[in-house]
Amino acid sequence: MPSQSGSSTGQTRHLTPFSTPYASQRDIPKYQIPEDGAPGDTVYEMLRDELDLDGRPNLNLASFVDTYLEDNSQKLMVENMGKNLADNDEYPAMLSISNRCVSILAHLWGVQKGDKAVGSPTVGSSEAIHLGGLAMKWRWQEKRRAQGKDTLKPNIIMGANAQVALLKFARYFEVEARVLPVSEKSKFCLDPDLVKENVDENTIGVFVILGSTYTGHFEPVETISKLLDEYQEKTGVDIPIHVDAASGGFVAPFTYAGTGGWKW
Repeated sequence: MPSQSGSSTGQTRHLTPFSTPYASQRDIPKYQIPEDGAPGDTVYEMLRDELDLDGRPNLNLASFVDTYLEDNSQKLMVENMGKNLADNDEYPAMLSISNRCVSILAHLWGVQKGDKAVGSPTVGSSEAIHLGGLAMKWRWQEKRRAQGKDTLKPNIIMGANAQVALLKFARYFEVEARVLPVSEKSKFCLDPDLVKENVDENTIGVFVILGSTYTGHFEPVETISKLLDEYQEKTGVDIPIHVDAASGGFVAPFTYAGTGGWKW
């Protein structure tokens, strides 16, 4: 904290450079607003020191953040941090760029002439999972109502290796989470055999992960997709897949992994 000198009013005339909380002259309360303010650079140093106790993101292999962001990208993000993407009238350029990104991805993934690609920017993969899950639930509800059936017991399939956001979707939006055990046989990923045993007419979808939380493995999207196609042929029940592109999922089809097969 700043040292105060020669002031009967308690105002700071000069500062002692902040180097450690042990050299501070006053305490700043952590859980309530202080009576007096403090210089911004001093508060910055204190908070930076406290945040230094966190782990380093580029060494955190568990949450898929060990990627490099170029300086120009970081600068662009900082310069536009104050813009609200939801306010399309005020920030039309942001919306235009967002739509162009959807188009770029659609063409990358082989969109056909006449097809309409639909996409939305999200604040991280957790929001994307929730929106994707809701889309599957609403789609299932519409079909059930059209058939005169109830919509009381939706369920969704995922492996025990699923990240917590998938479980939160089920909890927040009242969907039964059918969490299937993983094993050495399934490479600790979602097991297609168990998927086949657990789907039914109330299954709104299957969460499949490209970049498993446990090991980073790509789950067998193609195998599970074929399994669900076979199930639809037998029962008439169409169950979609939500691919959580957790770690490398956007580029996986074009790498040695060969995810997606010939259609890419």
